Amino acid sequence: MKKITLGLLLLFSVSGYYGNAQFGKLLGKSSAGKKSGSFATVWESEFDNKATRLAVNDGDGTYILGTDDNSATVLDNSGRIIWSGDYKKITTNKTNKSEYQYVIWKEKGGYLFLFDERKLGTDRVAVIDVASGKELWNSEEYQNLMPKGTKSEDGADQGELETVKYINELDAFLISQRNSVILVKAATGEKVWETNRYKGGVGKYIYDAKRNEIIMVNFKPTALGALFAGFKNQMVKINAANGEILWDATFVGSVEKELVTRRAILDLWIKGDKVYMYLNGLQVYDINTGQKLWEAVYENDMDGGKGLFSNSAMKKYYRTIADPVFTEDAVYLVMFGTRDRTKYIEKHDLNSGKLLWASEKITGAFSMPNLYKSGNRILLQIGGKVQVQEYRWETQSSPLGGTYRQMVPYIYWDYKAQKNGVLCIDDANGQTAWRSERFDKRITDIIIDQEGKTAFVGDGDEFYGYEIGSGNQLFDVKHNDAKVGKATDVIDFGDKVVVLSEKGLAAYYKKDGKRVYASEKIRGVDFFYEIGGNYYLRDQRNSKNIIYGINMENGETKGSVQSKGKGGSPQYGSGIDITDDGEYIFAFKGRKVEKIKVNN
Repeated sequence: MKKITLGLLLLFSVSGYYGNAQFGKLLGKSSAGKKSGSFATVWESEFDNKATRLAVNDGDGTYILGTDDNSATVLDNSGRIIWSGDYKKITTNKTNKSEYQYVIWKEKGGYLFLFDERKLGTDRVAVIDVASGKELWNSEEYQNLMPKGTKSEDGADQGELETVKYINELDAFLISQRNSVILVKAATGEKVWETNRYKGGVGKYIYDAKRNEIIMVNFKPTALGALFAGFKNQMVKINAANGEILWDATFVGSVEKELVTRRAILDLWIKGDKVYMYLNGLQVYDINTGQKLWEAVYENDMDGGKGLFSNSAMKKYYRTIADPVFTEDAVYLVMFGTRDRTKYIEKHDLNSGKLLWASEKITGAFSMPNLYKSGNRILLQIGGKVQVQEYRWETQSSPLGGTYRQMVPYIYWDYKAQKNGVLCIDDANGQTAWRSERFDKRITDIIIDQEGKTAFVGDGDEFYGYEIGSGNQLFDVKHNDAKVGKATDVIDFGDKVVVLSEKGLAAYYKKDGKRVYASEKIRGVDFFYEIGGNYYLRDQRNSKNIIYGINMENGETKGSVQSKGKGGSPQYGSGIDITDDGEYIFAFKGRKVEKIKVNN
């Protein structure tokens, strides 16, 4: 598995994907080799540097990397130092203070990408081999990769370096410059090709291995926005070997990036001889010619701070509209009614785009986050949690005395008052088969059994089972009787549904809704992960970052780790990283790193 991790100069804390985590070793004693709760420490070690920027593992724990602005240390799987060094000594162009750092993990080691922005000179780029600590290549050819004169902590460019995109399938970087895009081999820095027919950053790409072609959609990156002349929305197909533009198409709408994470808000799929782009609806292109075949698009009502969602420059809502559902011959879309501010489902023929039916229109719906197909029924979740990303000005204490104001990013889940429910549609004609509106704003996602006959869904206080075909309610369980607080999420676990709640967990059998267990030991959980069959819960309250390992069979806590470190994976929060098989946790604090075994 190949992973990309990036670091940037952050003088703020993030509550969400990037947590202002706190390191406390394991919750309990933490001597090497001794148990703490049910977790055990495998080893404790130290980096040569303070690891204030990157502190991550390569996925299986073979390499553990810690970096600061000017140096890096790499440990092996037993905690011993493989190499350590200062960037200005390792790099021949004396790359030093690196505002941005990427680590791109490969099968054996990977690349540490360094970018040194110089105010009074030429910007410097260098790439170091993670396994050996040797410089692979450097360059001073690429400029304007970051917004000039704007520190990253000012909120201009949080997240990924928008002008550099790593193309995993080609083991190469695509670098956006003012007048062109350049493909550079990641291992050598050799320029493969350059094209001036494509401008902008790469918002999304698909690599076609059979033809050795790349289909890319562009966006105007922050760093180069002021430099572009004649920028246009482009979808292009490129010969990956030589950079030849095979076709160039324009598309409707502009590609936005999420406020904090900077993820491009669009998706691309190749299905047969067509390319499907999901951006405020669906746009479909012939993969051979780039000709637009059909579209079903809408005007988004989230923009400008005046719409139904009340987005603003400092606060935006995401995960509000369900992704398209594709079958062999059709696609189902949640659509916006621009004039009457309604939302509804459309079914289109996948090849021709012909509208096959439209469902009843629903007014006052803030979100429709999930759409499901089960046999001859379409299920729509109306309401439920939405993601909020925002920046807040906060007063911080200075280590030198006094206080200062800084912009702090937050990512969290929230609920909005609206009409909530489950709508079931007859797939043959789009007519409503049945609906239920007995849910409060905490309506959960829907879980469907393997046979596709039963749907399970709850809200803050109750948990229900429905026969999908008829809409008959099979059971109604008082979830508040479990005394674990209001429901926040549901987890599909074999013959059970586990309801993640404010104060713990409750599990119910799918066959009859009977409660299997209730656990009150965990509070404030806002996210769960399933990694290699291991389940983790995360608590970020009060600027903490606690990861719990859970046995979903009985609800018992295997152990927990609380972090106060920097670095870590953005997925799990600062100071914490987990191997891809879910068997080991790494906890970081400055120079210290601890390897923790999850299952004994």
